[in-house]
Amino acid sequence: MKLIILDRDGVINEDSDEYVKSAEEWLAIPGSIDAIARLSKAGYTVAVATNQSGISRGYFDEFELAAMHDKMCALVEEQGGEISGVFFCPHGPDEDCECRKPKTGLLEQIECEFGISVSGAPFVGDSGKDLLCAKLAGCIPVLVRTGKGEGTLAESTPNELDGVQVFGNLKDYVDSLLGTTIAS
Repeated sequence: MKLIILDRDGVINEDSDEYVKSAEEWLAIPGSIDAIARLSKAGYTVAVATNQSGISRGYFDEFELAAMHDKMCALVEEQGGEISGVFFCPHGPDEDCECRKPKTGLLEQIECEFGISVSGAPFVGDSGKDLLCAKLAGCIPVLVRTGKGEGTLAESTPNELDGVQVFGNLKDYVDSLLGTTIAS
């Protein structure tokens, strides 16, 4: 099984400092939905691992989060692909849980769900937390410049970026991974 792990906000959909609080506010980054569908069609098991502290903060509930994820998955399915699982941490940064990235609890959930190791799987994110989580779990860290990616790139030390692949967006990474370039 070929596994790929994607962060959500800033990688698949537009991020917001005010939080994405509803399915209506959830807007795909151009090219991301097609990129996920292409990964799926190429035989990849696509898992999403996302911190969603907006639940803990009271900005939205798990029902609204499910509506956002239903929208995301439906858009991918319309393109002929599939997201095999969405794993989220509902906790705030001060709750000291094991599932909030950069801790690896979400990746351990993915391993349990699919019965495979995440070690060696690409993990595409836009934040330092994503990169650290990927490294701690033995994943291949990939940084996209969308979302918080440009800021992460500017604020990271060379050591933090050691071994990190950097791409403009998810579509660019998938083009590289699958060895194809499709004109936009």
